[in-house]
Order: sequence, then structure tokens, then C-alpha cells
Amino acid sequence: MHAAVRKRTEGPRAWTHPSVLALESTGNPVDTIIRKARQVVFSAIQKGWLGPPYDPFALAELLKIQVEPSQDVLDARIVPTPERGFKIEFNPNRSRARINFSVAHEIAHTFFPDCASAIRNRTARSEVTNDTWQLEMLCNISAAEILMPTGSFRFDDRGPITIDAIIALQREFAVSTESVLLRIAKLTGTQCFVFAAHKFESEPDSPYRIDYFVPSRTLKTKLPSGMRLPTSSVVTHCTAIGFTSKAIEIWQEDGEQLVIECLGVGPYPGDSYPRVVGIARPKENTAVETVQISYVRGDATQPRGAGAKLLVQVVNDKAISWGRGFSLAVRNRWPDAQKDYTRWAVANKPEFKLGNVHVAELGDSAELVSLVAQHGYGPSLFPRLQYAELAESLSKLASIAKCKNASIHMPRIGAGEAGGDWRIISEIIDETLCKQNIPVTVYDLPVAKKEGPGLNRRAAC
Repeated sequence: MHAAVRKRTEGPRAWTHPSVLALESTGNPVDTIIRKARQVVFSAIQKGWLGPPYDPFALAELLKIQVEPSQDVLDARIVPTPERGFKIEFNPNRSRARINFSVAHEIAHTFFPDCASAIRNRTARSEVTNDTWQLEMLCNISAAEILMPTGSFRFDDRGPITIDAIIALQREFAVSTESVLLRIAKLTGTQCFVFAAHKFESEPDSPYRIDYFVPSRTLKTKLPSGMRLPTSSVVTHCTAIGFTSKAIEIWQEDGEQLVIECLGVGPYPGDSYPRVVGIARPKENTAVETVQISYVRGDATQPRGAGAKLLVQVVNDKAISWGRGFSLAVRNRWPDAQKDYTRWAVANKPEFKLGNVHVAELGDSAELVSLVAQHGYGPSLFPRLQYAELAESLSKLASIAKCKNASIHMPRIGAGEAGGDWRIISEIIDETLCKQNIPVTVYDLPVAKKEGPGLNRRAAC
């Protein structure tokens, strides 16, 4: 069997849908589709796509996808155009949140390499198959990344996260409940997990099964995808869209008690039973200390604390010397680090590219890590910071920090000359570094104070 259509197995689940198997992935298709969605979202943001709220219609326009209203479709559908492009048709009579999610879901179909051929091969009889839910689930996850991208959402994490609070956030942001749940799972320090489940139409007497499970950073419990839920679970009570249910249950043999709160949402195409999404937390929920970005007033060229330290800066992919912003302060203090970087950039041109890093010795148990994450330099209508490449370089930084058991120190990288949005940057830092328990300190220079009738003109670098 050809590698492109070979079944990919992960634990108890076998991925079988041709479009899922066509993804360029040797690992988990969920991780692959999230990465693809983020690449599209980051590229759009760099071209001026603004939010929140993030408008999927504007994203479709940037992607040159036509969008038209049509009362002939249930929610939305994507069809090919004669110009070898795509057109999305949506039902304008749905709620704003449902329209946004439906359009984002259809955009996600284009992330699959066989999208055009899959649409052409559809027939009234074969459009919905037993494994169509796999494709639809991945498109739902992608839609959540589109509507609530990295850096777009903040919430009060001090109290318990309830399904009622999630529904309120869903209405406030005009997005799907699933989008809110997935974003909360990535941000919260509370021990919990979010899940989606559905009842297989081909097995009417069987219980619901887990489609996906996303734990918070502090949760140790693991649930396998495809796991059957107890037949008595409150999940089975969500028999209509909008129905909620709550209970304390045990889902695994010898497992702990879980506080389950769930909601019925739209079914997969061809299904009559709603899908169920929800949030669960251990009943005995002990406090877990998490690593978060530490903000201090001070000079990042004077990193604080004992032990190995990595000082971090963002540099561009064109200049081989540093002449502005924080990088200028670094060059003035450590000229040898600048010379080392210049030698590397000249001698290793294939490595001098976006997403890569360079490490230079500074002395006193400190090293400088330069992240090549800015495209070009000088005035620009759009941010020069490349978010996807920043995430790639920060992942490499995480490996270096763990190997050296080092703390990380930086100014608000990428938010100065590079023009990036710190809300997005800080969440990327949180995901790539803090979630791996790597201490990160961000330094802000003290704000100049008024002095008599004049001003103290000292500027931050």
C-alpha cells in the first residue's frame, strides 16, 4: 500500500479518512492541523488581519476564497471554482457565532492537500462515510485556531471554570463553545481537561467515545482518543444542541473522581446525535504551581539571579550587524558577541535564515541567544516579526535552556523594531518555554519621570 494512504495508528485510534492520511505528518494529525492553521493565521496577522474579534470573512478574502450567502445550504460548504480556487457558501439565517464558525471550518478544509480532489469526488451517496467525522473534527479544531488565535484571549483564571462561564464567553466573543474550550485548555493553570465526544451512528447501542482530549499544563491524567465513556455518563444527557449536564463521575478503572460539565453542540454531517463538548477537573483538585513569565523593571543587559542564564534577542535575516534597539545595547556591552554573530552569518549562509538561532558566550555563566525571527529591517506597513518562525526559534531555545539548565532573560522581544504584538508573542513564549518549566524573566526599562518644568529625556533602547 502506498505510504500516503497507509493507516496511521495512535494508541487505540486508526486514522482512516483519505484527507487525514494525506496530511504531511508522521505524527499526530491533530498537531499537524493546528500547526497548519497557525501558519495561515500568523501570515494573515502579519498582512494586517486584525482582532479580536477575528473575522473569518476577512481571512477568506486574504486567502482569495470567495464567500457568498446561500439559503440552500444547512450551515456552509466549500466548492471549487473554475479558476482553480474555492468558494464558500453559507446560510445567512444562522446566528453570528455559528456563521463565523462555519466559515472558519470551511476555510480549514483548504489546509488539506487533497481538498480540491476530495470535493470533486463527492457524490450524494459518498459525501458522508463512517470516518468523515475524523476530517470534520480536525476542521473544527482548525476553526478554533482561526477564531481565537494565539494572543487573542484573556480570561479570569482565579475561579473554577464552569460550562456556564464558557457559554457566557462564547456569547461575548461571538465564537463557538468549542473554540473557547480549546483556548482555555492552552492558557489555564487549573488542573482540567477539555474534550469532545460523539456517538457512532453505526453503533446505536454503544456509548459515546472521546474524539479528542486536551489537558491543561498542570494535569497528569491522560485519556486515549477513541475511549468509550461509561454508558451512564452525563454526556448521554446532552441529546440536543444547547443541552448542558453536570455530574461527578469516574471514567477510568481505578481512576479519580472527575467533575464533568458538558454541552450538546452541532452533530457531524450525516449524524443525528449532537456532539458533546465539555470540561472536566479532578474532584480533589490540589493547587499546582506553574511557571509564568516574570515581569520586572530593569535592564535586560544585566540579567538577575544565580546559575546559567540565557539572554535573548530577536534579529533580522538581512543585516549581519546590530544597529538599533536592544541589539545595539547588546553590541555596545559585548562587542565580541556581535563579531561572533557576524562571522557565523557570513560563514554559514544556509543557516542564516528565519527560524534559526545563534549562541554566543558572554561570560559570567551567561550566553546570548539571537533568534532570527524578523524579516528585513526598516519602515514597513506591516510587522516584520514572523510569528511562526519566532515559535520555531523559541522551541530551539527551549532545548538549549533545558540542556544547560538555564533561566531565560529578555526585553519584550519582537515588540519593538520588529513591530510584533506582545499579546501574541507572550503566549508563544508561554507555550514554548513556560509550559516546559523554564523560568523566563522579561525586563521593562523604568519609565522616565517628569523633572520640574522639563522632562527627563532618557530613552529606552
